[in-house]
Amino acid sequence: MTYDRLVCANCAAPVAEGRCHVCRASRERLQQENPFAGLSPVTLIALLAILIAAVALLAHQTV
Repeated sequence: MTYDRLVCANCAAPVAEGRCHVCRASRERLQQENPFAGLSPVTLIALLAILIAAVALLAHQTV
């Protein structure tokens, strides 16, 4: 889960901004649980596309 869409119940601001101590603690906890939590879904899709292209290129060269 990415934290860019989470809203803090304490200050009603996005957790990604880290305005209050609760936001900052939640953001740190999420980043420790999953190092990819800070990446946007578009970035993850782009990385996946690059990985697929690299595997396809490798498979094509070995044939």
